[in-house]
Amino acid sequence: MITLHHLNASRSLRILWLLEEIGVRYELIRYQRDPVSHLAPDSLKKIHPLGKSPVIEFEGQVLVESGAIVEYLIRRFASDLEPAFSSPDYIQYLQWIHFAESSAMVPILLKVFTQFETQTGTHLNFLDGYTQTEFNKVLGFLDSVLADKTFIVGEKLSGADFMLAFVAITVVEQLGAGEQYPHLAAYLQRLTALDSWKRALELENQSI
Repeated sequence: MITLHHLNASRSLRILWLLEEIGVRYELIRYQRDPVSHLAPDSLKKIHPLGKSPVIEFEGQVLVESGAIVEYLIRRFASDLEPAFSSPDYIQYLQWIHFAESSAMVPILLKVFTQFETQTGTHLNFLDGYTQTEFNKVLGFLDSVLADKTFIVGEKLSGADFMLAFVAITVVEQLGAGEQYPHLAAYLQRLTALDSWKRALELENQSI
């Protein structure tokens, strides 16, 4: 059976949602962030040296990195969430899965961190301007692509949506940029209306 080591308010929500969508049996082990540092607890390092989440254990192996976990679980248990390799959609699928943790998350995290710094009075002349430029470019691109789509690839739920959901949550809910990126906000509404998402969020919101 799959074991998911799940940290609240983390990328692990992707995997929790995916497992609920797939319907495969799994064990959920919960971890809570430190209320002061907001970092993961040291107990996660007992599972993997990086001490990060998501982490899954399955058939004697430990797998980290949400993109790798999404691809593996879909290939193993839910091939309908992945376009056929011979399909034109496969290239787009692969691109968006990796876009979520590369092109998108870099400017998003920079924006989150620079906001923390500027709130304490730190002046970040170069970094603040660079971050905003990259944020506008990358998120503007994603927003424009979503203008005429229900899901990101082939008008069908896929692994790429599980990856991009965390991007949408961070931009729309945490950074409050839904009005600036209305197609991304509408996309997030479509994802959060899914029954599997609702079940995952209910589990996410439960106390340890």
